[in-house]
Amino acid sequence: MAALTPELLALQLLVGLALGAIYVLLAFGLSLIFGMLTVVNFAHGAFYMLGAYVAFAVAGLTGNFWLCLACAPVVLGLIGYGVERFLVSPLYGRGIDYPLLLTFGLSYVLVEAVRIIFGKQGYPFDSPAALAGSVEILGNYFPLYRLFVVAATGTIVLALWLFVEWTNFGLIIRAGARDPEILRVLGIDVGRVWRLVFALGTAIAAMAGVLAAPLQGVTPEMGDSMLIESFVVTVVGGMGSLGGAVLAGLLVGLVVSLTSVVAPELAKLSIYALMAAVLLIRPQGLFGRAGLLG
Repeated sequence: MAALTPELLALQLLVGLALGAIYVLLAFGLSLIFGMLTVVNFAHGAFYMLGAYVAFAVAGLTGNFWLCLACAPVVLGLIGYGVERFLVSPLYGRGIDYPLLLTFGLSYVLVEAVRIIFGKQGYPFDSPAALAGSVEILGNYFPLYRLFVVAATGTIVLALWLFVEWTNFGLIIRAGARDPEILRVLGIDVGRVWRLVFALGTAIAAMAGVLAAPLQGVTPEMGDSMLIESFVVTVVGGMGSLGGAVLAGLLVGLVVSLTSVVAPELAKLSIYALMAAVLLIRPQGLFGRAGLLG
């Protein structure tokens, strides 16, 4: 058990915020897809992993991290659009377990495809030179890249919130999440809206994969544990709640980071302990709506 000095506490808070930022993006995409389509997307971790590999491939060709950050969401958004159009949409109306099982199987297909193309070994992924090193804040030195991850996530979440709350398409998303029949009555192509929402959620997962790559490297299995933990975040925040995804993601990241200092062997267990505690008090999660699956 490490002595929790103020310097170590400050550093672990930053580590927790950076980890929580990745959880936020993953859970935000999951909540967006579930809230609109009522699809439990078990391929989300694989899309996160694919985003990192697309960035790895682009970096190998150009050496430009910023181009990776721009290309990966676009590529994965197109893949997500195709997955929803040709694989998920034919299963609507058959029960929530059908898309769940399909995306579960799809995740294995994507992971094996990456292993065939890139190999089973992992690869390091360097952060951009401009974000190397550390910066001094209040007498403590913090890794500059982790600060960037937190700031980038905040910017992305703010942009997504403004998009959902203040644009016409965002209004359609919010209306469709409550009652898709309203959109059909108004003559809106609901299928196209659902495809765009699925693509957006997939693009967000890809962005999380790119941001996480310099922190953990790029491996075919990198999405496995993150998928489970991001589902925990989604459940804690409330299925389908975007605000809950943000708060719960940061909370889980901080809990894991601080627990890893005082009791490293309990770091992963702390995630599920937190989920159990929240669900005992609020079975629908912090900001979820009761009966959403009904």
